[in-house]
Order: sequence, then structure tokens, then C-alpha cells
Amino acid sequence: MATRIMVIEAGLDKVMLPDEAILVRSALEAQGLETPMLDNGMSRDQKYDKINALMTEVVTTLGLDLSDDSLRETPHRIAKMYVDEIFGGLDYANFPKIALIDNKMQVKEMVKVKDISFTSTCEHHFVTIDGSATVAYIPEKRIIGLSKINRIVRFFAKRPQVQERLTQQILVALQTLLQTPNVAVTMEAVHYCVKSRGVMDVNSKTQTTALGGTFKDDGRTRAEFLARY
Repeated sequence: MATRIMVIEAGLDKVMLPDEAILVRSALEAQGLETPMLDNGMSRDQKYDKINALMTEVVTTLGLDLSDDSLRETPHRIAKMYVDEIFGGLDYANFPKIALIDNKMQVKEMVKVKDISFTSTCEHHFVTIDGSATVAYIPEKRIIGLSKINRIVRFFAKRPQVQERLTQQILVALQTLLQTPNVAVTMEAVHYCVKSRGVMDVNSKTQTTALGGTFKDDGRTRAEFLARY
């Protein structure tokens, strides 16, 4: 895929997005699957400064002593974690560099990547979602580098999420990049908003599945994808 660069002004930063990121974002927006976001015009550093200040207020409101050496850097750590780590998937400048090759080998059988670990964050309570994904596709014109599937899963996981949307986002992203509807995604995760608060169920897991093309229409293909082997 030829790479086209789009420059977006974000505060004082200039963010350069490759064509793949633009295509995926547009596809998600068209299907109503993009994470609800507003462009507040803030740079990375402005976001960090704002969150650092607000977390300082949260910590002191809870009655914790920020002069203690164990707590002193907590607002800084949270601000850095939010902006640079666990919410890095909100910024398409962090979209993984995608390696796509022509399907010269004429591969027509299922390619399946199992047990892709991911950590995300519940958008309702901002606590951890911890799980694994299985992703498969049936190649047509293109084949994607295997590690890129893992990177796409983790890019969309690095957002405030609901698991249903996350599963669909991965599906549509791969359908868009591979130019085929024949993609399937299943995810299983522990939600700490269920485990550590509210009902406090330490055993339950949530499973979600998104199927496209042959995986939805053909029972044998769907069964092969969902089989535990």
C-alpha cells in the first residue's frame, strides 16, 4: 500500500499519519465503531500537565499526604501512564507500521493467531481489563505480517474500552487493511470492574466474537475458527 502522509495540528505538535491509519480510522467512523473522542487541541505535554494537576487534586482530596516519598510522584506517574502508555491507542500517530505483502503464494486457507495477550481499561470505571484474543483471516490479495496482528490488537486495547467495541474495531481494521471481509476475532477477558468492585466476582470471564465474510456465513469455517486447538 502506498503511504500517504496527512499532517494534523494538535496543539504545538504536528502529527503525521500514514495512509493505513487514516483508512482504518475512516472505516471505523463510517460504521459507528470509533471510540468516542473529541479533538481538544492539546499537545502531549499539555495533556500530561493537566492530568498531573488534576491527579494531584484527586490524591489530596482522598486525604493522602503527597509530601510522603512513596506518594510524591504518584500524580506524575499516573499522568505519564495515561498519556504515554495505557491510553496510547487514542492517538493514531501510534498506529503500528503495517507490513502487507502480495499473496504470491496463493494462500487460501485460514491463518490463525491464538492467545494474543492484551491489557485494556474499562471506560466506565477506568480499571483494568485483562485477556487474550484469537484472530484469523483467509487471505485474498494480501497477507499481513503476523506480529502486526498482535500490534493491532494491542493498539485498540490501549484505550478506554468496552470489550464488544474492541472486538469489532480489530475486525474492521483487519478487513480494511487486508481488503477482505473474511476476518474473525474472539476475545476472552477478566474485567476488574466486576472482579474488584460491585459484584466482586473473581471467577467470571467475558467472551466476545466478531465474524466477517466466510466466518459468518459458513458453519464449517466458523467451527474451525472457534475450535480449541
